[in-house]
Amino acid sequence: MQIPELSRYINALCTFPKGLLQRAKMVFSLKVILFLSLLLLPVLKSSQVTLNNNGYDGIVIAINPSIPEDEKLIQNIKEMVTEASAYLFHATKRRAYFRNVSILVPITWKSKSEYLIPKQESYDQADVLVADPHLKYGDDPYTLQYGQCGDKGQYIHFTPNFLLTNNLLTYGPRGRVFVHEWAHLRWGVFDEYNVDQPFYISRRNTIEATRCSTHITGVNMVLNECQGGSCIQRPCRRNPKTRLYEAKCTFIPNRSQTAKESIMFMQNLDSVTEFCTEKTHNKEAPNLQNKMCNHRSTWDVIMSSEDFQHLSPMTEINSPPRPTFSLLQSKQRVVCLVLDKSGSMYREDRLFRMNQAAELYLIQIIEKGSLVGMVTFDSSAEIQNNLTKIIDENTYQKITANLPQKPSGGTSICGGLKAGFQAISQSNQSTSGSEIILLTDGEDNQMSSCFEEVKQSGAIIHTIALGPSADRELETLSKMTRGRRFYAHKDINGLIDAFSRISSRSGNISQQAVQLESKTLDIPRKKWINGTVPVDSTVGKDTFFVVTWTIQKPEIILQDPKGKKYTTSDFQEDKLNIRSVRLRIPGIAETGTWTYSLRNNHTKSQLLTVTMTTRARSPTTLPVITTAHISQNTAHYPSPMIVYARVSQGFLPVLGINVTAIIENEDGHQVTLELWDNGAGADTVKNDGIYSRYFTDYHGNGRYSLKVHAQARKNTARLSQQQNKALYIPGYAENADSYMIRTSKHVLDLQENFDKAALINTSGLIPKEAGSVENFEFKPEPSKIENGTTFYIAIQAIREPNVTSEVSNIAQATNFIPPQEPSIPDLGTNISAISLAIFGLAVIVSIF
Repeated sequence: MQIPELSRYINALCTFPKGLLQRAKMVFSLKVILFLSLLLLPVLKSSQVTLNNNGYDGIVIAINPSIPEDEKLIQNIKEMVTEASAYLFHATKRRAYFRNVSILVPITWKSKSEYLIPKQESYDQADVLVADPHLKYGDDPYTLQYGQCGDKGQYIHFTPNFLLTNNLLTYGPRGRVFVHEWAHLRWGVFDEYNVDQPFYISRRNTIEATRCSTHITGVNMVLNECQGGSCIQRPCRRNPKTRLYEAKCTFIPNRSQTAKESIMFMQNLDSVTEFCTEKTHNKEAPNLQNKMCNHRSTWDVIMSSEDFQHLSPMTEINSPPRPTFSLLQSKQRVVCLVLDKSGSMYREDRLFRMNQAAELYLIQIIEKGSLVGMVTFDSSAEIQNNLTKIIDENTYQKITANLPQKPSGGTSICGGLKAGFQAISQSNQSTSGSEIILLTDGEDNQMSSCFEEVKQSGAIIHTIALGPSADRELETLSKMTRGRRFYAHKDINGLIDAFSRISSRSGNISQQAVQLESKTLDIPRKKWINGTVPVDSTVGKDTFFVVTWTIQKPEIILQDPKGKKYTTSDFQEDKLNIRSVRLRIPGIAETGTWTYSLRNNHTKSQLLTVTMTTRARSPTTLPVITTAHISQNTAHYPSPMIVYARVSQGFLPVLGINVTAIIENEDGHQVTLELWDNGAGADTVKNDGIYSRYFTDYHGNGRYSLKVHAQARKNTARLSQQQNKALYIPGYAENADSYMIRTSKHVLDLQENFDKAALINTSGLIPKEAGSVENFEFKPEPSKIENGTTFYIAIQAIREPNVTSEVSNIAQATNFIPPQEPSIPDLGTNISAISLAIFGLAVIVSIF
């Protein structure tokens, strides 16, 4: 079942720092029509975890606000980590253990004296999340991994049921499970089992279970086959067509084992205490580790990580010290705006645009109940408002009334930050864990002088660089405090988008503002322009429609899906003369397509912006959200950077979306990329709701903004319960000129000696654009592949004579000649009668 008329418009804005150079799948219906997210997080989540003197510090385990208070949950988390620390110590050959762990308790739990105030720890930046999945499809732990082999994951997800119930028979000890997931998260290794292809034909022409290592013994059985009211267990039968076992066959490991490897295959076996090494690694197994890491062992990938480059084993001890735990509790949200009103803010209407965006933030974005203050600065700083609790319209008007009206003076960024800290502390709040939104268009060569004070404050600094001259050290402030960083160019949308995404970091998505539309329109004089905004059935509460202009207020008509019209007179104009009007939709906004018409009454063309925001209709039904990321802080030509957009509802991916990214540099040069969720190119997993693409078209140093537009393909958008079950594969070639296809009866020949394997004639195959599906047929020589023969296929892409890709993943094929029917004379075997049963993924390559 599909999601009808789902469309998504996602804007993401990010900063590329200075130096940047050139188990079963289930689908269900969701009545969703439109959703707009403007997540402006620039890079994939960076962890605070460090490895110092063999001990991991800074691990954050966060409990979702929806989880009921349960002291047993905290106790079991501690026991799991303690058990995991000892297991990790021995698995890494005495190189690492867990030393310091913070458990972040939600604000929804009762306060206790032992709960400390967080500094920069937050739910959205945690390493481990404790939360229910949106649908109760199971309690399997998993790690969200976006990247390639060796890349860190996003987070580990445990459910309360996993942590509170006895799952020993299913998963093994929880500490062992944690280490399995930690290897995904920290070192970017992958599973060594494969639920989609549990068996394969080995080089010795035997059927083997997909595992590492092959020293793990067991039996192959069909379990609980029921017929006529009775159930039996029996040995597996071979499928004569595939030569593999039947589909219901399961590998059952023996309870008594001697093999020590591998944690990434089956950590619940008592004997398993190590990762597969080069000596024990099974290169033939069709699992994620081999596909993603070019058949390298997990231990090889782990030892190549930055953690172990210069780290010696702790040979003097047999077991590590026990971990220490800190209990932190999220507090009421505290935000202080620190806004630049220096003379340069006069240019390009910057002060007006800042005020328009700041007002929108205070009225429409900041969560109710938050404490908000404001500081303005030029050569010196002034506290305009100490912290005020946002309760109703009167409270936010007290702040908006003090937005700066006249720009003048120089730029003292440090002065503004210090005044922000003062505004917070004078209101009897701690700067630790508080947030500052710093906006400036200028430079301050003294800014580094307050870096140490910023670190000591424990505050989170979100920075908005307005225009190309904004200080290049702003990003340093955000990075050191784990804040978000944004770059806004000339039009108001960049600022609105930036402010709109500085939402609560508590994990309570239902309270966060959702942006349904954000668009700039250049309307000729005396002309009308029309547009539509479909409204999602999961949202509609606290909905605003805002229009801004540059010269003269336009004529406005807004119509809801049932035909009710709102006109210009229904819109409230701000009292600060900042050229904006706002309509708050009464009650819950109607689900369906809203239409609007704007007429520019002025004699000259002017820029108008349309912004529509809302919140979740119900706290029990999560909205579909989109997050956008780039893969790294810096890049060097010709190394690619990856753009990601993740579309999900709760923890469930949304599939079938057309996603387009627009990347713009400071000079206004734009590059448009279509992002894909097809398992090709930069996209490592097909149908996981993560859409991605390589970006290589750099144009000089500086800041780049990223905007992502997403819209459902008609009748194809859907939700999937698939979590970490899709196969990870490499990608297609970028600008590849030709393909080289080779085959062999032995998989290791292609892995280790590709150039000497049998070559297939590909002269008639002209490569399509990267990410396209290639269909190519060839006739194998009958004398070389007898009936029942298994052989392997791999591809290498060629761009220039001396520029080739790595060898692709390896597909497996079995030649099968159907038995002759008795009534049909034996006319001999014709090549057209040969049936190739192919296993494995589409053969895919990547080249740069």
